[in-house]
Amino acid sequence: MLSTTPEITPFTNEPFTDFSKEENVKAFQAALDKIEKKLPVVVRLWIDGEDGEGSGTFDSVDPGQTSRVVANCAKGSREDAVKAVVGAHKAFGEWAAKTPGERADVLFRAARAMRLHKHEFSAMMVYEVGKSWVEADGDTAEAIDFLEFYAREALRYGRKQPITPLPGEANELVYIPLGVGAVIPPWNFPLAILVGMTTAALVAGNTVVLKPSSDSPGIASMFLDLMKDAGVPPGVLQFVPGPGSEVGNTWVEHPMVRFISFTGSMEVGKDIYEKAAKVHEGQIWLKRVVAEMGGKDFILVDEDADVDSAAKGVHAAAFGFQGQKCSACSRLIVHEKVHDELVEKVVKLTEATKVGHPSDHHNFMGPVINEAALKKTLEYIEIGKQEGKLLAGGEKAEGEGHYLKPTIFGDIERSHRLFKEEIFAPVLGITKVSSFEEGIAAANDTIFGLTGAYYGKDEAKIAQAKRELHCGNLYINRKCTGALVGSQPFGGFNMSGTDSKAGGRDYLLLFLQAKTISRASR
Repeated sequence: MLSTTPEITPFTNEPFTDFSKEENVKAFQAALDKIEKKLPVVVRLWIDGEDGEGSGTFDSVDPGQTSRVVANCAKGSREDAVKAVVGAHKAFGEWAAKTPGERADVLFRAARAMRLHKHEFSAMMVYEVGKSWVEADGDTAEAIDFLEFYAREALRYGRKQPITPLPGEANELVYIPLGVGAVIPPWNFPLAILVGMTTAALVAGNTVVLKPSSDSPGIASMFLDLMKDAGVPPGVLQFVPGPGSEVGNTWVEHPMVRFISFTGSMEVGKDIYEKAAKVHEGQIWLKRVVAEMGGKDFILVDEDADVDSAAKGVHAAAFGFQGQKCSACSRLIVHEKVHDELVEKVVKLTEATKVGHPSDHHNFMGPVINEAALKKTLEYIEIGKQEGKLLAGGEKAEGEGHYLKPTIFGDIERSHRLFKEEIFAPVLGITKVSSFEEGIAAANDTIFGLTGAYYGKDEAKIAQAKRELHCGNLYINRKCTGALVGSQPFGGFNMSGTDSKAGGRDYLLLFLQAKTISRASR
């Protein structure tokens, strides 16, 4: 089959929408209106090319207006999960036999279609997970980037690979897919991360059983429809929403599953890693686990930093999407010489932050994802009041939804829970240090190692920070969020996961295995 893509141009990132332009504001508002009229959407299982009703239904609700149901979703059972694996296993042979170009074409077609309807995808995230216009637009742009980037990567891995010549033999190395993969994405980047995890595995030649987050099945169903239209054959992508205790655990332990790709909490990731290590009857491989498990990320501001720039970076990284990013800044570590000045500026920005339903593009912050997240955060705020000094926020915000005021605590010590534990909410702890060296030690004083940032001007210190700050994504004189596909491969160390660099040139290797073929030459 010849490629339907006329020309493979070099990869470039999808541009973000400029909402300072009136025509873009009108276009996005039209998409919001269009999606709102469709709510609630109906989401069903998709197994072997057929819709499934599951064992019941559940609803996803708008976290900013909890009376609004966004999606009514079928709930998959253990039996549905097993059926999906068996079907994906049967579909694997034919899909794996397709050329990298044929599989890449599916992703290219999906990217083109998503680009045409990008505001509708973004609008769904505004309602279903509470993303602001800017955050939702960035999520969709990243999803398009993953489609475009991984399609090109599949073509690269499909080319002739460099091998040292050997007289008397013709040698080659080829990359082949693994088999059936279970993909379990999170709710906080319900399109971008879901798309990246799923399509990387698919374009490498694997078949996928996909369980979206129960907080975001509506946007996941839009992706499923996109992939159907792009030409993914029945059985190659199986879609089974449902509880992790039934669907997710079944896949992790099933002997036909070759790998698990997971993004979520450290606790769930550790449990998956442990369960996947057990070899079950009939299993003839050791399962791979690709895990991204969160962080306790820092911004370190040195004595010679540009304080205005640092304050803006801290505010954006701590409170963008309500701090519900694994890359969000939750630890601000500040040299004592600029501490008071910086804290004053950050608090001022925080107190001016507009909180409300994200369908209004003037609101910078929306709600946290659900009632459990709200309750957990309020509990941590009470802990913060015991451990440090409340400087801003510290309570619920107005509105029919899970709204919190952006919260800052000062005087946080390295022994405090607010310094150690991931909260995943708009809560920032500030720690004062007396030297650059103490700042480095404080930044590294964590079981995580995902993102961090250093603000300072001294080139010798910058070089030392680059060597010694232990995190997977380190930023100099900019915020610690906002990694771009291709330019800033994303993934961390230690309890932040398996250092799987999403959006990087080695990511597809996680879903491939190398085969060497040698033939005696005549």
